Amino acid sequence: MATAKKPAAKTAAKTAAKTAVKTAPAKMPPPSKPTVAVKPAAAPFAAKPVLAKPAAPSPAIRAAAKAAPKAAPKTDKAPKAPKAPKAPKVKKLKPVRDSFTMPKAEYAALDALKLRATGLASAVKKSELLRAGVKALTAMSDADFLAAVKAVPTIKTGRPSAK
Repeated sequence: MATAKKPAAKTAAKTAAKTAVKTAPAKMPPPSKPTVAVKPAAAPFAAKPVLAKPAAPSPAIRAAAKAAPKAAPKTDKAPKAPKAPKAPKVKKLKPVRDSFTMPKAEYAALDALKLRATGLASAVKKSELLRAGVKALTAMSDADFLAAVKAVPTIKTGRPSAK
């Protein structure tokens, strides 16, 4: 019954406040004094009864419920094999852009090597050829590496002059 009276008390308080505002004189005070609106006091709220909640299951009961075997749904498909653990992802290496100067004859040799690779059913790019050359130089012994480096003539670096 306390809940039934609550709305009635609230409604009565609102009605009384509205009629007091409507019946107030419309006379304005002099402009020298600022006006402040005063709200009427609201009726106190009645406390709601607290309903008892069911106790939460303990962690031991939760673990037992998770461990309990669940009934598998019936399907016509064969059960899937367990997935193999995934290998850790290899982080991609960030490519580095560079420019260099080389004689026209050696640049033409790059094109010839590209055509050679295409004839062997493996199309390659210039950067892939250069990287393969670096790997080949890395795999050489020190004596072979030194001989290969000395066989390459030294050229002036930088952009060629415009003619």
